[in-house]
Amino acid sequence: MNQLQGKNVAVIGGGTGIGAGIARELAMAGANVTVGGRRREPLEALSQATASPVKIRTHTIDVADNGSIETFFQDFRANVGDVDILVNSAGINIVKRTMAEMDPDEWDRVLRINATGAYRCMHQVLPSMRDRRDGLVVNISSVAGKRAISLGGVVYCASKFAMTAMGTAVANEVRHEGVRITNVYPGEVNTPILDNRPVPVSQEHKESILQPQDIAGIVLSICLLPPRACVPEIVIKPTTQEWV
Repeated sequence: MNQLQGKNVAVIGGGTGIGAGIARELAMAGANVTVGGRRREPLEALSQATASPVKIRTHTIDVADNGSIETFFQDFRANVGDVDILVNSAGINIVKRTMAEMDPDEWDRVLRINATGAYRCMHQVLPSMRDRRDGLVVNISSVAGKRAISLGGVVYCASKFAMTAMGTAVANEVRHEGVRITNVYPGEVNTPILDNRPVPVSQEHKESILQPQDIAGIVLSICLLPPRACVPEIVIKPTTQEWV
C-alpha cells in the first residue's frame, strides 16, 4: 500500500478524531506524514500505534498562535521538504452556542482556531505549491459550513462558513497554477468535540454516526486522484442524519 509514496503530508489537528484518522490512513498508504496538534502525548501515541511504511512524524502546533504555526512549518521544510498535501483538521466548538448565552470572547477564540488558523496554515504552504505547480489542500469543514444549523451554534457555523468561502475563493485563484483545494463537509462524527455538546451524547448515538475512518477514506480517495482532477467539495453524513 504505497500509493502515496514520496508525498509529504502535513495534518493539522491530528492528535485525535478526524485528523488522527486521516493521518493514519495516509501514512498507511505510504505518505510521509507529519501530524500536528497542541498536545504532544496523543501525537506520540498515534505515531507509536500506526505501523505505517514511514513512521509518522510529530510536532506540536497551536493554530491560535501565529508563532507556533510558523515554527511548525519551518520544522517541516527543514526536516521533510515542501508540503505536497495539507490537511486542515483543527477545530473546536463551545458548550454555550446561542447568541443569548455565548461569551463574545468565545466568538474570537473559535474564529481564530477554525478559520484564521486554517488560513495561516494555507498561507504557509501555498507559495511553494504555486511555484511547483502542484499541491493539494483538504479543509475539514462541517455540514455547519453548508447549513447554519442550530446544533452547531452561532460561532461554529460562522467559522465553518468562513472556511467554506476561503477554500472556494482560494481554489478559484489557484486553479490555473496546479493547486487543488477541497472542502470536506462531514455531518455528525464520533470525535472528542462531542464532549462539548450542550446535551450529553449517548454511547449508542456515538456508534450510530460517522467514525473518523469514514472521513479518512474519503480524503485518501481525493489524495489519490490525478492532478487534472479536483473535488471542490464533498458532503458525507450519517445515513440517519437529516439533510435539508
